[in-house]
Amino acid sequence: MLHLALRMAAHRVTALLAVACAVLGGAALITTTGVLAESGLRSQLPPGRLGGADVVVAADQEFHPSGDLPVALPERATVPGRLVERLAALPGVTDAVGDIGFPAALVDGRGPAVPPGGDPRTAGHGWSSTKLLADARVTGRAPSGAHEVAVGAGAGPAVGETVEVVANGRPAASYRVTALVDAPDADGVYFADATAAGLAGRDAGGAGPRAGTVDLVGLRVDEGAGDGAGVRVADAVRAEVAGTGLKVVTGADRGDAVAPGAGSARSLLILLAGSLGGIVLLITGFVVAGALGVTIAGQRRDLALMRAVGATPRQIRRLAAAQSTVVAAVALVPGVAAGYLLAGRFRELLADRGVLPSELPLTVGPLPALATLLLVVAAVQLSARCAAWRTSRMPATEAVAESRSEPRTPSRTRTGAGLLLMLGACALSAVPLLSRTALGASVTSIAGILAAIGLAMAGPALVRGAGEAAVRRLRPGVAAPTWLALANVRAYALRLSGVVSPLAMGVVFVLTYTLTQTTVLAATSDDTRTGTLAQYELTAPALGGLPDGTLTAVREVPGVRAAAAAQSTTVVWEYEELGEPAAESAPATILGPDARDVVDLGVTDGGLDRLTGATVAVSAEAARTRGAGLGERIRLVLGDGARVDARVVAVYDRGLGFGPVVLSRELAAGHTTTGLDQRALVRTDGTSAAEAGLNALAADRTGLAVAGTAPDAAGADAPPEVWINLALVVVLLGYLLLSIANKLVAATAQRRTEIAALRLVGTTPRQILAMMRREAAVVAAAALAAGLALSAVPLALLGQGFLGHPWPAGPAWLLPAVAATVVATAYLTVELPTRHALRTPPADGLRAA
Repeated sequence: MLHLALRMAAHRVTALLAVACAVLGGAALITTTGVLAESGLRSQLPPGRLGGADVVVAADQEFHPSGDLPVALPERATVPGRLVERLAALPGVTDAVGDIGFPAALVDGRGPAVPPGGDPRTAGHGWSSTKLLADARVTGRAPSGAHEVAVGAGAGPAVGETVEVVANGRPAASYRVTALVDAPDADGVYFADATAAGLAGRDAGGAGPRAGTVDLVGLRVDEGAGDGAGVRVADAVRAEVAGTGLKVVTGADRGDAVAPGAGSARSLLILLAGSLGGIVLLITGFVVAGALGVTIAGQRRDLALMRAVGATPRQIRRLAAAQSTVVAAVALVPGVAAGYLLAGRFRELLADRGVLPSELPLTVGPLPALATLLLVVAAVQLSARCAAWRTSRMPATEAVAESRSEPRTPSRTRTGAGLLLMLGACALSAVPLLSRTALGASVTSIAGILAAIGLAMAGPALVRGAGEAAVRRLRPGVAAPTWLALANVRAYALRLSGVVSPLAMGVVFVLTYTLTQTTVLAATSDDTRTGTLAQYELTAPALGGLPDGTLTAVREVPGVRAAAAAQSTTVVWEYEELGEPAAESAPATILGPDARDVVDLGVTDGGLDRLTGATVAVSAEAARTRGAGLGERIRLVLGDGARVDARVVAVYDRGLGFGPVVLSRELAAGHTTTGLDQRALVRTDGTSAAEAGLNALAADRTGLAVAGTAPDAAGADAPPEVWINLALVVVLLGYLLLSIANKLVAATAQRRTEIAALRLVGTTPRQILAMMRREAAVVAAAALAAGLALSAVPLALLGQGFLGHPWPAGPAWLLPAVAATVVATAYLTVELPTRHALRTPPADGLRAA
């Protein structure tokens, strides 16, 4: 069977090229998705500044919902400071360091803030944290006084110099540099331990919300204790902290303790792979099945003759599957290799956009390749057997008779299933009317693709009906090429629908996927623009947060009418869905009662003036779906893992722009990494004097920056997810176009016998070219009409649900660009193979067939 399959494949290279391209592209995309998923589950950050610690004790930075993947918590959770002494007393421990991090930045002679490297929100540390560095080389002595610091060797100052330091929002103060620290990831400002604890509000006698705590505890093990000392110490530490919820990590797991946000990045990879995987599998399966359908349709005569000489239906299907599997095996190797390379490029894109930490590597293992192999081979086997099913089941004589034509009537079951699928896609398109969220909008592209699959199933019947209607309306004396083209449409509806459907899917995919992104972005921007009363915002990114007293100073600027602080964080909302516990991670804004003068959330019930204490405001969508109306109590897990119960004091409409939940400042106090405000929203009287006053304030205060709140017209303010999704559209569209082009070339090349026969009965090459061009025009027009029709309902409902009118938001050039691409693809992939076939003498063409 394998030998026969190889012989058949050798005589159908052109047709099988479409299958090879479909498999290669699909394998690359599936492998890329698998690498992203595996990296989200297994990738580890380097240990960084904890490279010298053998054992690290830190709080669990994940929320573990029942029956679901863990949810990363981005805010630093703390560890009791008294644990340091207990762990230091364990056998084999030589050093136990309670590490803390807080905002710190140097100030050069010109005034602007100069972060010492790394994240300015956690650049400040106590001197004892240098013991956790790997191979640290210190020049100078440890800081001991309240106005002494050590800095990284690359920071610039020399030992003995005096520098200005802004620490944890306090005014800039002078410190003398007593040491330079040279080690990997040693960038930072190191204070005396007591000074660092006081600046960070962590000293045991303090009154702050995080007094008496540390970020983590790093342990060094006695190197002379023999092999396995680290394991023994780690086991002893686990026994010591059992029941506290703290995690004990060693080896490669230490990197997660450096930056809690790393867990969020890995969770994003998992979510991205999950959302991308569904689209990729649908499109890959569709393209591979279509390519195999064209290829095996061109071999119907060979298969029918084999039936006539005694081959069983099962043998025919096995032969078709074996031939296709051989081609798939050849294309899988470069496809999988390209998938690993594409995953690396995609990681670079995510890192450049700030979505992933640049230090987070991809996990490159064999599992994605194995999964791709199984999925693609299964798809090829199934598609090939289905494509050969009808020919294998027919009586031998009937199969031979039908091998040069098509079934007179398309399958009713297939047509009915396709129509039902299109109707189901229309029903699914109504989701954005019921859920004005990003998740609700994502259903639009899924509905469009399902409708395109339905078109592929019902296409032969629809094309045949349209062709018959067109032929009946032909006027007498119509040009011969036009008559032949429309007669082919009617007689070969299955063949024509096989090339129209993938082109229509390309149209649907581009329109629905792209316009979904732009519509959600437009709705979000409209919510934000309409709801932001403030014209300006002040930030201090190089300082890790706004310094103390900034709001008071802003309010004293002439022309300022209102100013309020704002922060962003992440919460996990626990609720019940259909009687079962559920949890969802969501972005949250932190505001106070004074925010009502600078933002308008579109409050429909309650008021922001009540946003004090353990209270929240929620979006109307969340209130409706989760039973969180005014006065109800909801359960939240804050960004550092703290569980709280909060009362709903306001319900608002602009959830897309401001998120599903807004926390009071008191509720979030002590549960963010820095505790500093991220920005101040400022509303003025609109005069140039007020703007000049704000700019003067920013120039006079170290590290402050003033910016307008109006959204960027060029799209620079778009979230990174938008650019990522558009990049995915480009990649998937390239795969679709390449596969469609190969499929059209293969379908045209298989008509060499038809072209030769037409030439033998007197048709001129010019007439044949005219006929084929008219068929290409029919293909392009049908694909565009079907794609637009299938996209119209989902996009109209999306626009109605998100923008209030039945059309989406998006670039005006998108539709003309799609139309031009479809026309060019249809024309070139028909014109070039036809010209090639016309160069072959008709008798030779028939003899080769």
